[in-house]
Amino acid sequence: MEAFVIIATKGRARESRRLLLSLSKQTLKPKGVIFVGAEPADLDGLEEAPCFAELDCRLCYAARPGLTLQRNIGIERVLTDWRPAGDWFAAFFDDDFRPAADWLEQVRNIFLDDPKIMGVTGQVIADGIHGASISEDDALAYLEGRLPPGRCWAQWEEPRPISSVYGCNMAFRDVVTRDVRFDEDLPLYAWQEDRDYTGQAQAYGRVIYHPAPRGVHLGVKGGRTSGVRMGYSQIANPIFLMRKGTMQARYCWRFLWRAIAANMVKSIRNDPYVDYRGRLSGNLAAFASMMRGKLHPSRILDL
Repeated sequence: MEAFVIIATKGRARESRRLLLSLSKQTLKPKGVIFVGAEPADLDGLEEAPCFAELDCRLCYAARPGLTLQRNIGIERVLTDWRPAGDWFAAFFDDDFRPAADWLEQVRNIFLDDPKIMGVTGQVIADGIHGASISEDDALAYLEGRLPPGRCWAQWEEPRPISSVYGCNMAFRDVVTRDVRFDEDLPLYAWQEDRDYTGQAQAYGRVIYHPAPRGVHLGVKGGRTSGVRMGYSQIANPIFLMRKGTMQARYCWRFLWRAIAANMVKSIRNDPYVDYRGRLSGNLAAFASMMRGKLHPSRILDL
């Protein structure tokens, strides 16, 4: 079973180069790797990496920044450049995710062991998304066991079915990847795009969390969307997905009220890592749009 890796990146050429180095150390070498940027600066220096040719890397660009658009371009390039036949899977990594050396091999084994499994997300042993980002040195220390695991929701000891993969590290079998695309109505950072894709993949079979594929999410702050836009997406995107049918209503309302409560409480202090005041402002803007009947994820492009 062959593996392809797709990375959508924006403003993080240095992180992408480090991820490429990690991919060169995989025990299961990917058949191909695609980096999708929005401008040349996003992919600066990748072609000069010693492992670029070895991994059969391809660089391409989207007409505009957007996680869902960029990932879809990556899927299309896999299908047109390699025309893979037989069993294969596509892994999607954030540019600041650092997979353990056997991540692709572990996912391959999971797919081979159970043909009913269509999607997998792995164990995130440390996640810098909610605070100070994790350094490259500390990421290696986590992977080598020299640091104890940090906090992350994706840390269960046993495999289990899930309603959403964690978008920083996820893989889907070929039958899903050929047919399913990321929803481009979710622009830019595309909050909850992983849950939407999971919901579509579940029409084909099971999607699970598994602890064997391990990695670290650095949570690099550069290249992310603004606090106001993120706050708007926290309201608009779950409601959009609930109406679409890929998010259950109970999850939608849980996301909404949890986001609002967190932004209200944490905006009291000036957090150095997350713009909670901007997010709260975006929450209020989303509710104002909803009252006018104009709530839609794409409206963050006007903020």
